[in-house]
Amino acid sequence: MIITSIPNFAVQYDQDLGLLRVEWSSGQDMRTFRTGTGQLLALAKEVKARAIMLNMNSFPDISVYDQVWLSTNWMPGLLELPLERLVLAINRCRVHNQLAIDALLALFGPRIRFDIQFFLTAAPGLHWLCDGSGRLPALLAEWNAVHGPTPPMEALLADLPPTYAGPSLSI
Repeated sequence: MIITSIPNFAVQYDQDLGLLRVEWSSGQDMRTFRTGTGQLLALAKEVKARAIMLNMNSFPDISVYDQVWLSTNWMPGLLELPLERLVLAINRCRVHNQLAIDALLALFGPRIRFDIQFFLTAAPGLHWLCDGSGRLPALLAEWNAVHGPTPPMEALLADLPPTYAGPSLSI
C-alpha cells in the first residue's frame, strides 16, 4: 500500500512483511525533515514495522542540526520498534550522509537489536527484506505505478558530483 499522508516522503507499506519502504521526495528542501521523520516513526510504531528500507540516495545532505535531532529524538524511538531488519540504500558517493549514518550507528550500536544491511540501491535491499517471500514483484509494480521506475544506477551516478581522484601521475 502506498501511503501519501506524510508530506515530502514516498512511503510504501506491506502488512504481510511488516515492511516500510521510505524515500525522500522533496528534492533539496529539508524544512519539513523533522516533522516528516517524526510522522514516519509514529507510522512505524502504529504498524509495528519489522523491516524498513530507507533509501538514503533520495535524501539531500542531512545538516548537523538535523543529525543531532535524529540522535536525540528519532533513534531512541526507532530502537523501541519490533524491528528485525533495516536496509539503508546509499551510494558510495554519498559520503556526507554515510558519515552521518556511521555516527548514529556508533552512538547507538550497543542498543541496536536488529540486523542492518547496506546496499547501493533500493531494489537489492528490498529483495533481501522480502527474503524469498515472492512479494517483491508486486511491491515493485505498486511503487513503479505511483512513483515511476527506479532509475538505473548510471542515472543516479550522473546526478552526483564527481569524486576527487587526486592528481594523475605520469612516469
